[in-house]
Amino acid sequence: MFRLLSIACLISLMPGLHAAMAQTPAPAARPPRPTPPTRDPNTPGYVTAKVLPDGANAPANADGNFILGPTHNPAPEMTAQEGVPQGAVFTFTMESSDSKIYPGIARDADTLGKPDPADPAKLIVTTSHPAPYTRRVAVYVPKQYVPGKAAPFIVGADGPDRALFTALDNLIAGRRVPAMIAISIGNGSGDAQGSERGLEYDTMSGLYAEFVEKEVLPLVEKQYNVKLTKDPDGRATMGGSSGGSCALIMAWYHPELYHRVLTYSGTYVNQQWPSNPETPHGAWEFHEHLIPNTPAKPLRIWMEVGDRDLFNPNSMRDNMHDWVVANENMSKVLAAKGYHYQFVFARDAGHTDRAVKQQTLPEALEYVWQGYPIGAPKN
Repeated sequence: MFRLLSIACLISLMPGLHAAMAQTPAPAARPPRPTPPTRDPNTPGYVTAKVLPDGANAPANADGNFILGPTHNPAPEMTAQEGVPQGAVFTFTMESSDSKIYPGIARDADTLGKPDPADPAKLIVTTSHPAPYTRRVAVYVPKQYVPGKAAPFIVGADGPDRALFTALDNLIAGRRVPAMIAISIGNGSGDAQGSERGLEYDTMSGLYAEFVEKEVLPLVEKQYNVKLTKDPDGRATMGGSSGGSCALIMAWYHPELYHRVLTYSGTYVNQQWPSNPETPHGAWEFHEHLIPNTPAKPLRIWMEVGDRDLFNPNSMRDNMHDWVVANENMSKVLAAKGYHYQFVFARDAGHTDRAVKQQTLPEALEYVWQGYPIGAPKN
């Protein structure tokens, strides 16, 4: 009897319930991000660059600025080739609770920071808080690795990166790069200011390189019975977007650890959080102050940006959020300081464009490793 009365009461309340639900406003949809404009590589103020035949890559032994595309066909080295020795790939996870350097933060879902009214170049984030994470790491060990011998290696951001491992199989077998180990490290989650990924990749300091040195590399050596070289000339970093700025940050603040850098759509923009008075404009400081005002470091750098790369994708209006301008400025200051660098401007390409990576990664790796002895026997 009680159950029947309850059902009757519920039915009588339904019209009011529907009305109340109808009056509850739905969460406001976030406005779509504007489509970035297509930038012309011949824009006044951009660097002078050599236009390559459509579909061609820059020479692996040439410094300078190059324009490629609009066609982006995969390089043959990006596909597993019959008869080419394949390296072993291992994966493991790392928990934030085990890290002394990055115990973990996160920004609340569907929240963003707001520009400081007193300084549009500074973003205020109030929704970031401690939070745990699990990080994935993939380790590629080439078939040609000699146990007990210190090997050169490359550290990649936002891993695992299977495309990198395939390219290395083919390039190592062709004696175009040394027989290197690749350590592809996943980020701690999130993106941009207030997130773990943003803290790791956009912070202008040596902290992330120190995290890799102290907490990642010892695990790799112990778990997979490999030996990693201590020679900075045998160590490279790579990444895309904020992972690209991170790759340069690692080498810039610790040139005693890394000499070779490879970046796609590097986030050389004002995205650091928390703000640091020593580098108030984040990675924009690289081309604004740091590189021009610092004696050249022993770095070799490969960079790419797309003609439809990101442009001012947030609420900050500080004129320091154009990825194309940032990378163009990087090429200017690197050239002025006499660095060995190669800058590729890709037509018909977006942010960290997959097709461009499929076209250029083998050449980029070969360029970055110029001057390092191959050493391993040909297979």
